Amino acid sequence: MFGAQTLGPAYEYWLDAWQRSILTLDVLRQRGEAVAAHRAQAVPHVLTFEVELVMDGRSLGRPVNYGLVRVIPPAGVAIDPTKVPIVVVDPRAGHGPGIGGMKQESEIGLAMQAGHPCYFIGFAPDPEPGQTIADVCRAEIAFIEEVARLHPDAISKPVVIANCQAGWQSIMAAALRPDLFGPLMLAGSPLSYWAGERGGSPMRYLGGVLGGSWLDALTGDLGCGIFDGAWLVSNFEALNPANTYWEKAYNVYSKVDTEGPRFIDFETWWGSPVLLNAEEMQWIADNLFVGNKLSSGALHTSDGYRVDLRNITSPIIVFCSWGDNITPPSQALGWITDLYEEDHEIADAGQTIVYTLHQSIGHLGIFVSGKVADKEHREFINCMDLIDLLPPGLYEAVITEVEPGTRHPDLVEDRYLFRLERRTLDEIRKIVDRRPDDDLRFAVAAQVSEINLGLYRAFASPFMRTIANPMAADLARRLHPNRLRFTAFSNANPMMAPVAALAEAVRDWRQPVARDNPFLALEGLASDWIVHAWDIWRTARDTAQENLFLFTYGSPLLRAAVGLGQTKEPPGRRIQRDLAREVDAARVRAELGQRFEIGGPVDAALRALTYVHQAEGSFDDREFAVLKKFRDAAPPDERPSFADFKAQVREQALLVRLDDERAIGAIPALLADRPDQARKALEALHQIINARDGLTEEGHRRLARVDALFAANAARPQLEVSHA
Repeated sequence: MFGAQTLGPAYEYWLDAWQRSILTLDVLRQRGEAVAAHRAQAVPHVLTFEVELVMDGRSLGRPVNYGLVRVIPPAGVAIDPTKVPIVVVDPRAGHGPGIGGMKQESEIGLAMQAGHPCYFIGFAPDPEPGQTIADVCRAEIAFIEEVARLHPDAISKPVVIANCQAGWQSIMAAALRPDLFGPLMLAGSPLSYWAGERGGSPMRYLGGVLGGSWLDALTGDLGCGIFDGAWLVSNFEALNPANTYWEKAYNVYSKVDTEGPRFIDFETWWGSPVLLNAEEMQWIADNLFVGNKLSSGALHTSDGYRVDLRNITSPIIVFCSWGDNITPPSQALGWITDLYEEDHEIADAGQTIVYTLHQSIGHLGIFVSGKVADKEHREFINCMDLIDLLPPGLYEAVITEVEPGTRHPDLVEDRYLFRLERRTLDEIRKIVDRRPDDDLRFAVAAQVSEINLGLYRAFASPFMRTIANPMAADLARRLHPNRLRFTAFSNANPMMAPVAALAEAVRDWRQPVARDNPFLALEGLASDWIVHAWDIWRTARDTAQENLFLFTYGSPLLRAAVGLGQTKEPPGRRIQRDLAREVDAARVRAELGQRFEIGGPVDAALRALTYVHQAEGSFDDREFAVLKKFRDAAPPDERPSFADFKAQVREQALLVRLDDERAIGAIPALLADRPDQARKALEALHQIINARDGLTEEGHRRLARVDALFAANAARPQLEVSHA
């Protein structure tokens, strides 16, 4: 017989592997119990913070299953009532609420650490009878109204951080009531659903490959008017089968001594799908995923208002990632080129758009990654006032670590420098990489979807509704694989009964294998092979699905059959001109034309600052810190409110953009007979500019021109400006 000493590494590995198997089973058992307890709650969520109910959506005129809660600050966290309140909205895309506050280092946690009052919009697992997407948008508007009412001393309107699906829901609400919203941050939110690169955006083909949205109608009929969010979760899981069927479980098995709590916490959220009304899901599929009607202005409310994203005048912040296969950058940013063809149109609409691109993080990491929270989310929250003060235009947020030798590091709040660089629509077009022939294919798919849905409604739906019943629908939901896999490993399964006691015995006698054990290395290699095999299968599947879509909907015969045979540009591809908007923009330009000579030294300095920055194309948080100090240093009776200061900055920026020569030429008129104020304004201008790393040659030329204009009313102070 071979003993333990004879077998050596093999015996040690076998014992460790057996123990890890038992402990992994126990982790799965604990997960099943945690999910069961979570589902049993009236309003299950995964927030780690205490909350109190502020508004219940079920009490509204059109009841919805949403609610507004105030997040109670943890001990030791002080909230500043003058800071803008931040509202975090979680996605109802199959999963339950709470991911925006799942950790202390999260969107909610960071907002409170920065002193902001914080609110959260979540939802119950069951929809209210008859609720629609329009009702949900109206409810969010009511919630934001209430937050604004509760914070009359805040310097600005509520900031809304919307994750994934909540992004398009929130931006629709903001388009209907732009007067309510402050900066709106969209994290991993798809807005342009046909966009995407070939070979890298598999989800955009799903509707066309399935023949359109008739399957959503079938699922809703069999569910007796309820659509099970578990189907949406299944679609997400199918994107990465290696992770779904192997990596996630193997990660627990290989690190079972430490990985259990983190795994259970995440799976409690992931394994608790919520329900939607069938009408809600049908609207989403027809109008967004298949129809792509949001960014084209083709959506209308029941009372006739068009959902036009150009109505939004508060800053829109887009956070997306190249590693996100659910909302790739093309779908997060494509709406910009859907709305605008020329760069000046963005500023003409009074819209400020800021985006940032992470290089690698996946979709869920945008919301739950500690590293992302510590860098991107922290910086956006800390610099929200800066973003709110920006002149209209398109910017990219570039976040870099403060390097040794950086000028004025004392003006940087954290260890990251937050810089906003001007961008053009051509740069967005390179990211989106839209192909007109693909857009036409998606337009054909949308037409086919309407036809198939009509046929289903006319011939199959009446029969399906006849055979469907609530008991069968509830049983189907319970037996859905996404739920059943949790139940199967819980205490509800009699075969799991001995696992807890056996696992306890294993922990008492735990003998982990040495990390240099050769059999452990072989295990890791085998795992890599399995992942690689799954990835090969996924690539083959995605390629076949993409080719099937392109071939089917690129067919001239099918295109002609649906009435698009002679079409070169897909119908509804671009938003229509709005004559009322154009007339209003012309009126604003005419009114601005009368204000070139109106103002004082502060207006002159802000105008000069905008003029110099035109040559630089960037603005960072150090300059904002100095600008804020000058505003705060003004006597209380002369200090403008943040809203008035923002309007002052925007007006001077618009004047420079309208006619920079006339705007700068009018500076002496703003300084006339006020030499002391002119000198102080010029000092402030130089200190703001000196906060950055340097000026370009053109920036120096512009600053010298400004100095000469100020010199007519005040002696120029001897200040140095660094060279780039």
